[in-house]
Amino acid sequence: PQKKDGDIIFSSFGWSDLKAIAKEMKFSLDTPWESLSINQQEAILYGPPSKKVSGVVPTMQELWDKWHIHLFKKYMHESICHTCNGSRLNPVANAVRFHGYGIQDLSSWSVNQSVKFFKEQKYTPREEHIGKEIFKEIKNRLSFLEAVGLGYLNISRSSATLSGGEAQRIRLAGAVGAGLQGVLYVLDEPSIGLHPRDNEKLLDILEHLRAQGNSLIVVEHDEETMRRADCVIDIGPGAGVKGGEVIAMGTAEELEKNKKSLTGLYLSGQKKIDIPQKRKRIDSKTPFLTIYGARENNLKNIDVSIPLDGAFTVVTGVSGSGKSSLVNHILRRELARHFHHAEEEPGLFDRMEGLEHIDKVIEIDQTPIGRTPRSNPVTYTKIFDSIRDLFASLPESKVRGYTKSRFSFNVPGGRCEMCEGAGVKTVDMQIMPSVEIPCEFCDGKRFNEPTLEIYFKGLNIYDVLEMSVDEACVFFESIPKIVEPLKLLQEIGLGYLKLGQPSTTLSGGEAQRI
Repeated sequence: PQKKDGDIIFSSFGWSDLKAIAKEMKFSLDTPWESLSINQQEAILYGPPSKKVSGVVPTMQELWDKWHIHLFKKYMHESICHTCNGSRLNPVANAVRFHGYGIQDLSSWSVNQSVKFFKEQKYTPREEHIGKEIFKEIKNRLSFLEAVGLGYLNISRSSATLSGGEAQRIRLAGAVGAGLQGVLYVLDEPSIGLHPRDNEKLLDILEHLRAQGNSLIVVEHDEETMRRADCVIDIGPGAGVKGGEVIAMGTAEELEKNKKSLTGLYLSGQKKIDIPQKRKRIDSKTPFLTIYGARENNLKNIDVSIPLDGAFTVVTGVSGSGKSSLVNHILRRELARHFHHAEEEPGLFDRMEGLEHIDKVIEIDQTPIGRTPRSNPVTYTKIFDSIRDLFASLPESKVRGYTKSRFSFNVPGGRCEMCEGAGVKTVDMQIMPSVEIPCEFCDGKRFNEPTLEIYFKGLNIYDVLEMSVDEACVFFESIPKIVEPLKLLQEIGLGYLKLGQPSTTLSGGEAQRI
């Protein structure tokens, strides 16, 4: 909203508070900021002496803590607390010493340093009596972290800065440390993103859990994991409606001998992914993007040159070596800030050269492509726009005056208003997770009856959304504007997906490929 004099009101929330502050501090709301006294400015920012109302900063802090409103990030800057120097503790807690070291000192060490420290300590009889079980627990838990290859991590490292592999191995170390027996552990592709060295350590930990008397079920594509498993269940033979059957079961060696198992054919080497014989030539004429002085997290003030002009570059290394810090925290954030004015601060580095060779940056990750049942593969890829154009151009649609918007479940008109085009209704189960049930008015079809009376080649808009990508490629083969993008989905292995499959049901890998 905008006032008559042109001032823009940031939010209606807190406007009455601002009036109350002005009344208490005796100033007019028309007074320019620079004309206010220091006390008046402080009252607006942090609240007046009476504390009857909150200031701007406490209000924004409360909203951020509760909702994490993205807009607020531009007004925020993270810095070390000057009072505790980042320890998070008060002076009394920081004053406590163990063998000359405070808890802040111990927390700043790596796991490896901590393991060495506690191994070398000589305890007095009194310390041994009081802390025997505590010392044992500390040593055990540190050794578990070391065993899963996380010895390089600082104990105080924020969990938000950990890579996916690091976070998963910390959880595994916690499971091993718990020493439970008779537990069934279920893991979904734990090897994703792991270097072969780290994968071996991960498998050692899984076998350690098994040796403790536990069972493990692992959803996995990794060859080494399959070869070390006691039993492999191969589901197939294809994806989507072409799958859903048990093709083979046994050891990896037994699968190799099963001609029906596609997994077995790859394990035996009868099928393989061909390595390209020719690669793009990189020489002195190739343009590069160069990062100088990268030193975020584990990076040691390094310089890195990345070839451009259509080059395919892989950044690899063991877990924790700095791959994510370099690519995600420095490169991606700096490019997003440079080209798209993103607010997220990049990691520590000196400068970046070669930006003139790029005009935009696109990040493709595994975050969901939509958060409601109305989002699906064809809405995200804009294919649905062309399908809606097609239905709106049909003779019956023109007779009825139906436009493209009639065939959208995001706006009123042609959608079922009882479920607002979602096809489902959410039932709140109070203390249990909410349950989705098909809408009883449209029977899950998302559209109202008049809209479903428009047919193209015998199918209405609901029928089209129920088709798989493979089926749609045949159905729309004479319409290039629709079939060409569908073929792209087919080529990246998503031919089994329904056109209208809710984005909320897609896996991270499916979302990334879309």
